[in-house]
Amino acid sequence: MLRAITILQGFAIQATDGEIGKVDQFYFDDETWAIRYLVVSTGSWLSGRRLLISPIAVTETNWTGKKLNVALTKKQVEGSPDINTDKPVSRQHEADTLGYYGYPFYWGGAFLWGSVSYPAGIRKSVAFEPSSSKTEKQLMDSHLRSTSEVIGYYVHAVDGEIGHVEDFLVDEETWAIRYVEVDTRNWWSGKKVLVSPQWIQRVSWTESKVYVDLLQETIKNGPEYVEPVTRDYEGKLHEHYSREAYWLQGKEQPYSPTVRG
Repeated sequence: MLRAITILQGFAIQATDGEIGKVDQFYFDDETWAIRYLVVSTGSWLSGRRLLISPIAVTETNWTGKKLNVALTKKQVEGSPDINTDKPVSRQHEADTLGYYGYPFYWGGAFLWGSVSYPAGIRKSVAFEPSSSKTEKQLMDSHLRSTSEVIGYYVHAVDGEIGHVEDFLVDEETWAIRYVEVDTRNWWSGKKVLVSPQWIQRVSWTESKVYVDLLQETIKNGPEYVEPVTRDYEGKLHEHYSREAYWLQGKEQPYSPTVRG
């Protein structure tokens, strides 16, 4: 099922032995458009420390109770690496965090989560063993972006502006961002539309703009976004834009937009 990412903001993070904090925002990978971390504010428990929790740790979402249950103890979380959310998250910090929890690195693999398509598949195959291994930590730059930062970015079609980013729809199983919700209220009487990351031509992070490979008129005549998103609606959406549906691609396909500053 697809869920709006902003709904999860403020959800409590429930460890196996108590609450550790609340979801403040999310970091997504701008190459694959997958949510890689929940940024958790610990409040008075750890004097307001902010922590990165991977979706690998999430075992259940309690929608009515507004809680995310995680397969971690408070002691494990307390000893995890600190994060300064005022600075970009480095690949080194990612490696330290994932290594601490005993999780494999997601980058470099053939699937969305490295060797598997679903984060739950990783959780079932590893045990918690804090690690200081430097293996593979040389690496590349991190590609993490804050969902809170990107909400509000202006969205441009091939022939002009169409609206702004209002939200993200995330797949509960894979934690992949399936659609960007675009609010066109200043253009087309409040109509909201969905755009797949696979239709994004490029993102200008310095200009705070998203460019999609679609014409204004095509978007204007497309299916309006109405909750909940059903597979039937998704089929009509992809048919309208003459694009292959992600669920017919056989496996999770990493998506790499052209990122220009």
